[in-house]
Amino acid sequence: MDAGFAHQQSQRALRQRNFLAVGCLGLGIACLALVVMAVRREREVILQPVVPRTMSISSSGVSRDYLEAVTRDTAQLALNRSPETLQYWMDSILKISAPEARGGLKSKLIGIIEEQQGSQVTQFVTIDWIRVDPESLTSEVGGVLHTIVASRDVRREHRVFRFAWKYEGLSLKLRGFGVLSRKDQINE
Repeated sequence: MDAGFAHQQSQRALRQRNFLAVGCLGLGIACLALVVMAVRREREVILQPVVPRTMSISSSGVSRDYLEAVTRDTAQLALNRSPETLQYWMDSILKISAPEARGGLKSKLIGIIEEQQGSQVTQFVTIDWIRVDPESLTSEVGGVLHTIVASRDVRREHRVFRFAWKYEGLSLKLRGFGVLSRKDQINE
């Protein structure tokens, strides 16, 4: 009788072990499948409430609305400056720029700072329109650029500025920006 009882106990332990092994194998396969799905799935971030409507960015590309909102904010940052805010202005532009573009941008921005520091020249833009191209990751901003010396508005000219972007993962970075000449505007 002890042999029969011992045999039953060993069979029950064997079934439990086999059941546990199958369960572990199933969970391992499920975990592997979840990891594969997580890696292959597009990532998406919902951005709110800084924009008038809900928008998202995903790893598949930049939406037109998001590119327009970022362009608007970057244009306001890049084209509005005064002698008192020059360091903040440069640091902010460099923070949103692509790493490979920072050197060239920084040298140009330092030139502007050296030229404007200690003066009473302030510039700001009033934006008329924004055009974006999510495919080529470029955007254009048209507006009146105001130049103020002391408290006098000495110049108002309509200008068009182009911004070039780089998109990796879920990060949109500035590659460069500049004013378009009249010739460039007509050729497009």
